[in-house]
Amino acid sequence: MDLKAYIRDVPDFPKPGILFKDIMPLLASPPAFAHAIDALCARYAATGVDALAAAEARGFLFAAPMALQMKKPLVPLRKPGKLPGATRSFKYDLEYGSAELHVHADAIAPGARVLLIDDVLATGGTMAAGCNLVEQVGGVVVGCAFLIELAFLNGRAPLAGRDVFSLLTY
Repeated sequence: MDLKAYIRDVPDFPKPGILFKDIMPLLASPPAFAHAIDALCARYAATGVDALAAAEARGFLFAAPMALQMKKPLVPLRKPGKLPGATRSFKYDLEYGSAELHVHADAIAPGARVLLIDDVLATGGTMAAGCNLVEQVGGVVVGCAFLIELAFLNGRAPLAGRDVFSLLTY
């Protein structure tokens, strides 16, 4: 299945000069969405993954069905103030400011092998922060998986030395 046929280009969004890659047509097609989930799961089926983690919000769209299919726990990486109880956090810089991710302090068992999932690899900042946070609570990052990679933004640079996989590259 050609998944690129389900990615819509939206010019000048969110600002002039940007060509936005819209995944909503893929999400609206159960066969295409299922194919993407199956392909991502197949890539990591034999890696001994103990848990999947994803930063909100669109990463959840791929990580949740993958966690169900792989029969592994899902660990949400959330924005500040969204998780009750004891959390650990990691602040990071974005091209337009800064952001912060939180995880429950006990969400990942020490030494657990964690696969991180997101919809798009752009500059790599959010995924690098997610990797840092998983490691901060004792997890071992086994890979970073994406539906789409925008290669011209060099998002792999902050993830150097890590296994990075994308189904589609632009």
